Amino acid sequence: MTLVTVENLNVAFGPRHVVRDVGFTIAPGEVLALVGESGSGKSLTALSLLQLLPPGAACTGQAVLDGQQVIGAPPRALRRLRGGVAGMVFQEPTNSLNPLARIGAQVAEAITLHRRLPAAGLRARVVELLDEVGFPDARDRLDAFPHQLSGGQRQRVMIAIALANDPKLLIADEPTTALDVTIQAQILKLLAARKAARGLAMLLISHDLSIVRRYADRVCVMKDGAIVEAGRVAAVFATPAHPYTRMLLDAEPRGRPAPLPSDAPEVMRGEDVRVHFAINHGILRRTVGVVRAVDGVNVTVRAGETVGLVGESGSGKSTIGFALLRLREAQGRIAFLGQDLAGLPPRVLRRLRAGMQIVFQDPFGSLSPRLSVGEIVAEGLSVHARDLSAAQREHRVAEALDTVGLPGDCAVRYPHEFSGGQRQRIAIARAMVLKPRFVVLDEPTSALDMSVQAQIVALLRELQQRHALGYLFISHDLKVVRAMAHRVMVLRGGKVVEEGPAEALFAHPREDYTRALMAAAFALEADETGVVAT
Repeated sequence: MTLVTVENLNVAFGPRHVVRDVGFTIAPGEVLALVGESGSGKSLTALSLLQLLPPGAACTGQAVLDGQQVIGAPPRALRRLRGGVAGMVFQEPTNSLNPLARIGAQVAEAITLHRRLPAAGLRARVVELLDEVGFPDARDRLDAFPHQLSGGQRQRVMIAIALANDPKLLIADEPTTALDVTIQAQILKLLAARKAARGLAMLLISHDLSIVRRYADRVCVMKDGAIVEAGRVAAVFATPAHPYTRMLLDAEPRGRPAPLPSDAPEVMRGEDVRVHFAINHGILRRTVGVVRAVDGVNVTVRAGETVGLVGESGSGKSTIGFALLRLREAQGRIAFLGQDLAGLPPRVLRRLRAGMQIVFQDPFGSLSPRLSVGEIVAEGLSVHARDLSAAQREHRVAEALDTVGLPGDCAVRYPHEFSGGQRQRIAIARAMVLKPRFVVLDEPTSALDMSVQAQIVALLRELQQRHALGYLFISHDLKVVRAMAHRVMVLRGGKVVEEGPAEALFAHPREDYTRALMAAAFALEADETGVVAT
């Protein structure tokens, strides 16, 4: 018996075929993984199962879900399947959640579209779903908007919505991308328990091959829109037949950062940094509590140094980065190149901003879809280098694109025309064109497949050596942090619980919380080797 049958699936945008002759089956309780580099057609294949393809896409072939042919199916049949038979976790929760609706209402909507519950029962079910996926303080956060949550918390809301109606199939497009390692383990265990108890089938799309190795039954390897290898996970990973599969298995950020000179000057310092948010309730929005997102953190970054910030989602990592750049109101002393930023007039602060830049977690959301790549990269120059001529500005843009490994003709194209890895390179070029001294890297590799992760890590290390850049590197991926950071700070609940040189901290973590993070991050390696990698 099969729940999903796909045969000769093709997706095209005009003359360009992006999915070609794809076929697979999924049985109840089975986990099938789709792996491949960004742009290989994985997500479009998954979207085809619920006919959620973007405008302009032509889909042909056979795709049968729970006995219903979905290609050409009437809207009423598709509405029954979407959320009722199959739930979907999208890769980018920021773009998938309604920014104008509170999260409790969005989870409730997913339930009420398929069944009726009394108000009290509906609220209890929403809280239960959020609790199941590890959302902290779910009962008190139902009125929060998506922008008030961390990236990992938004992803947990998406997973709760997908599981709201106990679907037979879960289509999970990078379901743990934005989650820290401990919550990754929690979510994957939850999905495994659903699979065992209720026969939940999964179509899992992931660039993390260690997750695929542990949780999937079968795997299909996609390249350029076609499946180049398929089979049982253990067999494919042990003896890959296709060169592309072997390349994916070998791709991983490697090496260590260049040694830091002992006399490297300080570029950024934060002393006793505090960021607190009020919790408001009721019609009058009275303050009933305070969230201490960052609570007395000290951080120093020197030229050519990478300081890694790690910790669970919501621990304050991104908030610290925003506070240091004065993108978020904060208390405490913050100094850039020795100059205290507190109380500076906007005009003076604006001049300093050229030297301190940020690369955001979600390149698709942070790049304007209405501007060409050239306009995006040049935008900072129009503010901070107004004396440049048009020709000089164009030269600086071309130089920045070349620095990050993109051809000059990219300047006339738009962000949607690029893969995730290419968009991240554009975001890096936008920051580097201003020749900064300090850069906050907020999860710059979290949405990228393993081979592109390795390329971006190598690029960032090369840029750092060439320009003596100071990095604040925020990530939940400890393997990437190990490849990038000179020092590591471990955060929990807005406080630093442990810090020190990266090699020493990875080899001999002192705190139980740090050891738990390390165990969760390297558990999959331990499963295969018998020891935890350090």
